[in-house]
Amino acid sequence: MSISARLAPHQRVFAAFAIYSFALGNLFPRLPDIKRTMAIEEGALGLALIGISTGTLIALTLAAPVIARLGHRNALFALLPLMSLCFAIAVHATGPLALYFLLIPAGLTMGAIEIIVNVEADRVEAALGRRVMNRAHAFWSFGFFAAGLFGAAMAQIGMTPAVHMALVLPITFAAVHLLLGDFQPALKRGTETADTGPAIARPTKAIMVLVGVSLSAMLLEGASIDWSAIYMRSVFDALPFLGGLAVATSALSQAITRYHADKIVDRFAPDRVAQVMQAAMAIGAIVVFLAPSALIALLGFALLGMGTAVIFPLAMSAAAQRSDRSAALNVAALAQFSFVIFLLGPPLLGFIAEHAGLRWTFGAGLPLIIISFMLSGALGSKPLQR
Repeated sequence: MSISARLAPHQRVFAAFAIYSFALGNLFPRLPDIKRTMAIEEGALGLALIGISTGTLIALTLAAPVIARLGHRNALFALLPLMSLCFAIAVHATGPLALYFLLIPAGLTMGAIEIIVNVEADRVEAALGRRVMNRAHAFWSFGFFAAGLFGAAMAQIGMTPAVHMALVLPITFAAVHLLLGDFQPALKRGTETADTGPAIARPTKAIMVLVGVSLSAMLLEGASIDWSAIYMRSVFDALPFLGGLAVATSALSQAITRYHADKIVDRFAPDRVAQVMQAAMAIGAIVVFLAPSALIALLGFALLGMGTAVIFPLAMSAAAQRSDRSAALNVAALAQFSFVIFLLGPPLLGFIAEHAGLRWTFGAGLPLIIISFMLSGALGSKPLQR
């Protein structure tokens, strides 16, 4: 019996999240080396990274009907290795403009995968009759943690980003076939409409409120991914491994919190849990902003990982459970606007880093936490357990 055959349907969804994030996450520990090789400042690197945002937003806007025709299984088997290949090609760029254009195809695959894995997690959640969305996102964070450690090790031994990212491709391909070989799409929720809706996933008013809820978490999670390694190596002159460890620390803290979050949310209700996490996020941002040493900064990144852990998964669940239109369309609508913050915001923070200092890439998120806190009631206020 294959490894995939031994896994339950929800465990295969967890595996898909982990493979997705591992293929994506290896890029970010290498950003300091890419920046150094190109001899550019934070602002130029930030603009180049918008290539991921461009492709992702196009896919999140237009991909839902295409995915429906291909089927989730076929799309995952094609898109996960393809995303890894796109990143392996992109790191060969010799300048920020070339990097921007080479990252667009990677973003296209990323946006489509994002729709599939979140819709599958919600449908499996409905079939099981209990929450698994946060645990699914926990495995995304576990995959990112593994990518952070692997990337940190590759940077420490001096392996070039091109060779490193080329190694990720066969790892991704093997993981897809070993862990997802028996993957079958879950049945639709009873609340989903049969109509897939328009080709463009336009947000409703309710979806825009959920965007506001996830605003601060997406910005600060993205800032931790994009800038933590560069922050550690530039502010504290840390070793390459310590820079990659900052990415891994945030991801591990996020993963552990997400893994245990579903039972907590069931007991205390989504809005209350979100408010506690937003408080932790604020403390983490302040710690990173004021950190006098690399070790204190790592504590701040751990708090940021914990604080950003559950808010976006809770918003995804709230969007998928709406009955006004298909789950895929509502998920895509929420994701495309939230990913404006997650993917477009942190690169633009590069200009703040260049002109005001890298510490401000994290301090700038504090006002947004207040907005998210005020809107958190949209996640729901009824616990499942009494």
